Amino acid sequence: MISWVAVAVGGAIGSLFRYGLSLLANQPGWSLGTWLANVLGSFCIGMLAVWGKERGLLSPEWYLLFATGVMGGFTTFSTFSLEVVSFWGEGHYWRGIMYLSASVIAGLLSCGAGIWLARQISGTA
Repeated sequence: MISWVAVAVGGAIGSLFRYGLSLLANQPGWSLGTWLANVLGSFCIGMLAVWGKERGLLSPEWYLLFATGVMGGFTTFSTFSLEVVSFWGEGHYWRGIMYLSASVIAGLLSCGAGIWLARQISGTA
């Protein structure tokens, strides 16, 4: 039961952070807040995977709270998908392709960077 609570609490926290970031960063014609949430979330979940799964520095409950809950609530793939489709629906095909490409590439690079940094910090590259 504690795992369900950890995910729920983490999801609420992550969703609030995402909403705040969207309020601060979204701009007309480009959803910077969503993009930043996905890139930062990818970086953080990479670090959490090393510290929680590889190194065992987080208990299973803390890993669920942060990785599944906070990062699940913070990252915004469904919102991102809607924004890409909306760009296309409004005839902004190039903008949609650029947003899609930038999000996927930056997300993958950020996740890899998070894994690399966590391993460096942990002292085992």
